Amino acid sequence: MYPIKDLWEPGSLDEAVDMLKAHPEAMVLAGGTDLFIKLREGHWDEASFVSLQKLDELRRIDYLPEGDVFVGALATFAQIGKDPLIEKHFPLLKKAALSMGGPQVRNMATLGGNICNGAVSADGAPSMFALDARLVLKGADSDRVVPITDFYEGPGKVRILPGEILTGFILKELPGYGGEYIKFATRKAMDISMLGCAAVCGVGPDSKITDLRIALGTAAPVPVRCTEAEQMAKGRMLDPVLLDEIAQQAVLAANPRTSWRASMEYRQIVIKELAERAVLTAYRKAGGRYDEEN
Repeated sequence: MYPIKDLWEPGSLDEAVDMLKAHPEAMVLAGGTDLFIKLREGHWDEASFVSLQKLDELRRIDYLPEGDVFVGALATFAQIGKDPLIEKHFPLLKKAALSMGGPQVRNMATLGGNICNGAVSADGAPSMFALDARLVLKGADSDRVVPITDFYEGPGKVRILPGEILTGFILKELPGYGGEYIKFATRKAMDISMLGCAAVCGVGPDSKITDLRIALGTAAPVPVRCTEAEQMAKGRMLDPVLLDEIAQQAVLAANPRTSWRASMEYRQIVIKELAERAVLTAYRKAGGRYDEEN
């Protein structure tokens, strides 16, 4: 028996915000795949929820008037994994979505809940970091848009204000870019991530890198962007020497620690290997010519 004190089910986003304002002790409930585990484990003696399940407007994935793509916070991982817009413009996000849990979990778990949970192992986080996602947050008195890189505060902590609801994400299309997401876990399926690496790459007609983004999950207390590795690659053709330099810099950016999942030394090896694979795949998908003998 779950210790649920109150459960409110608003019929509109404005009503949901009003309910949170009236009941500041209540938590936002999306898919519930994380919250109900915490309830079962006794994190709270009792809990009150404002459920978003009736707000179909938060499930949409479509274009915004300015041409960007909006992904609703209630979009499930199963929905993201089969959405044609995601498949066309952000295939690395599709790959990340389909790597998350099993079919039952993907049918319930939402991208918004995955990000707001603040878990360092969140499968959606590395891809959203690499895609420079912006979060749309609605509060009782104001709305705001926040870069995802500014959203994480620490393990399990995000910068969402009291009474705010994450309504969705804004993603900018990246024509001609290549992307890749690699999840490393003990088991091949239905396992928590030991490390996740996402890379997005733009390449010019001369095979020189015009843009590179590398993001890591479960490598540090919060998901990280490897900004120094990204900068050193710009304007250069990818070759084995540069690829090794990028991967080494990614290890430094992550500064991994020993935890119950893996030792620091093991993580360093995995980070370097996954960074090399993800960057090389993204580079080739973008049309870059890679000379393995240089």
